[in-house]
Amino acid sequence: MFDEVTKVDIEKMQAELEYRITVLRPKILEEVKFTRSFGDLSENFEYHAAKRERGKNESRIRYLRNMIKTAIVIDATSSADEVGLFDTVDYYVEEDDCVETVRIVTTLRQNSMQGIISKESPLGTALMGKKENERIYVKVNSDYGYYIVIKKITKGEDDKSLEIRKY
Repeated sequence: MFDEVTKVDIEKMQAELEYRITVLRPKILEEVKFTRSFGDLSENFEYHAAKRERGKNESRIRYLRNMIKTAIVIDATSSADEVGLFDTVDYYVEEDDCVETVRIVTTLRQNSMQGIISKESPLGTALMGKKENERIYVKVNSDYGYYIVIKKITKGEDDKSLEIRKY
C-alpha cells in the first residue's frame, strides 16, 4: 500500500482501531451469540446480519493494521507562497470560465463531493508546489487535460477536523 499519511492520519487510524477492537468487536460478538439462539440458522436473518457486521468490522481492523504498518509518514509543511497539504486553493478553469475552490489533503481524507481532494489526484498533483498566478496544465488522462490559473492560496494546517475514509 505505502500510502503517504500525516501523523494525524496515523493517530486517527490508531484511535479507530482501538475502538473497533475494544468496544465494537465484543458488542458484535455478543450480538452474534444472541441471534444464534433464535433458532434455525438457515432462516435466521438477524444471525446472518450480525455475522455480516462482524465480517465488516474484522475487515476494517485488518485494513487499519495494514495501513498503519505500511504507511509512510510525511511532513505537511510547505513554503508560505506555494500550495501544500491542507491548503485551500481558488483557481480559474479556462475551459469553463469559472473559479473553483479545493482543499488539498492526504488520500486517506479526501472527499471530492465537498471539494476536499487528494494530493495524488490529477488536480492535486498539478497544484502541489505551485504559486499564485501560475498557469498549470492538469492532465486527467492520456486523452484529456485542461488549463487552470491559481488565483489564491489560503494556508491551512492539519487540524484533525477531517475524518478518514471509512471504506
